[in-house]
Amino acid sequence: MLILDPSEATLTLDYTNLNISIQETFAAIDRFEWQASDELRLMRDNGYYKDGAYTSFEDYCESELTKHGGYRRVKDLFVAKRVVETLPEDLRDKITKPSQTRPLLRLVKTPDKLQQAVVIAAQEKPFPTAADFAKAVQQVAPKTKRTTKKEKSQTQLRNSVTVSSQLHPRFGESGVIEADAPNVWQQIVTFDDGEKLLINNTDLDAPSVPFPRERTYPPEYTEAIAQIKEQHQQELERLSQELRIGLQSEATAKAEQQVQEQLSSLQKLFQQQKEQNIQLQHRLDELEGLRQLELENQRLQRRIQELEHSVQQYPSQQWENTLTLQATKALNKEVKQALDKTLDLRSLAEESPKENATECLRLMGIALSNMACAMNNTQALQAAAIILGSEPTQSAIAYRAEQLQLIPQAVSDIRRVLAQPDCSWWDYLGVATEYEAIKNDYWAELTTRETELITGLEKAESSKIKEPSVLHETPAEFGSSNCALVIGLGSIVAHADPYRTLYVERGEVVEDLGEELVVAWDSWKEQSKKTDRYFKDELRFWQS
Repeated sequence: MLILDPSEATLTLDYTNLNISIQETFAAIDRFEWQASDELRLMRDNGYYKDGAYTSFEDYCESELTKHGGYRRVKDLFVAKRVVETLPEDLRDKITKPSQTRPLLRLVKTPDKLQQAVVIAAQEKPFPTAADFAKAVQQVAPKTKRTTKKEKSQTQLRNSVTVSSQLHPRFGESGVIEADAPNVWQQIVTFDDGEKLLINNTDLDAPSVPFPRERTYPPEYTEAIAQIKEQHQQELERLSQELRIGLQSEATAKAEQQVQEQLSSLQKLFQQQKEQNIQLQHRLDELEGLRQLELENQRLQRRIQELEHSVQQYPSQQWENTLTLQATKALNKEVKQALDKTLDLRSLAEESPKENATECLRLMGIALSNMACAMNNTQALQAAAIILGSEPTQSAIAYRAEQLQLIPQAVSDIRRVLAQPDCSWWDYLGVATEYEAIKNDYWAELTTRETELITGLEKAESSKIKEPSVLHETPAEFGSSNCALVIGLGSIVAHADPYRTLYVERGEVVEDLGEELVVAWDSWKEQSKKTDRYFKDELRFWQS
């Protein structure tokens, strides 16, 4: 490509160089157009235009490329590039510049037809022009010529028609079409009286000239309209279904809300009824209390009247250091009520328990103790203490009564052990130890055979046990030792009988009752009975 300088106007140019320069210049122009298309696409796809403070690619084109055609020129370049890229590699060189792609644009969506059109154009010329491409496109995909409305309406002119619709006021009358139809659905009809009316094609009857009953569309429009109608129908069905679901959901929610409101109202009503019932119950309780108070008041009034009557019945000198008859009756009544809860001494006196005098005495002692507690009688308390064998105090008698109540259980347990075929002394001793405090009491309840069996078991076991060594002390030494060591409160002791299991057990004196001591055994800590009473001569000091 030559570069001409005005200062070199005298330079002689020949045809060959100038022709080559011209061809190179046009080739460069075409090449630069394709290069500009690539650069513009790079600018758009990577968003470099934003670095220039442009919000969109269109703004950049309209601002920076206005003198080169602006965004319209850029769109043409992009379309031309798209057409070229759609073609195979061997046909791309047939298109030398972007302007040649305009006729091929409508075949971009059908690559096979586009390729066929380029091949047809290339058969006629090695480098086809835009006109050649347009001709080839017409051969591959010819355009159908549309009939204009004016041409259609001309076919209906000067034709006689008759109004066939019974609903039309001109039913049965004939007229002539003298003017062009304003649309494809109606015609302008001139009647014999000169009146011109615009009548629908469906209301006219012209056998010789068929009128279009409905609007016609090109095939491509018909398919698009059918697709749009189908989409519209689907959308209507979807909206209808959503509406039904929404109505059902709304109805369900409304029903649930009504049920919740009813439940809430019922709960409130139930709570109110419950509160009213509670108030009524309180009221009934108050009325019952008032009724009881009224009855008690009446009883007290009668009692006062009885006492007043008894006072008026006797002179005052007869009351010195004596009880009135009514007071005596009241006291006797209270004593009788207390004795009703105890044993009947008269029944015991008339008929004692058969074959068990000890049980009779025990019952009499318990009855006397209950009577003494009820009447606060010291003599009865002393008599009960003598019979039960305890001190004349209420606590001692109560403790003794509790011990005596264990006698039936003790006798039952001992007899159960003795009834075993292989009963040994230690089996008996394990049960008898629990009832050591009432040994004399339950021993009297046993039969002669049972006591002999126990004695035999003891002798058989004693023959196996070696007698413990006893220190021989002089009377003086023995007396001095007793004076020095006396078992008392807090002493650590063991049982003195070597045949007792407590002989090897450790215990502590927790209470001193005078002649007797209360011992708490270490081995009984986990049992219900933790202490027991012993005479002092039954105990010895513990030796570890």
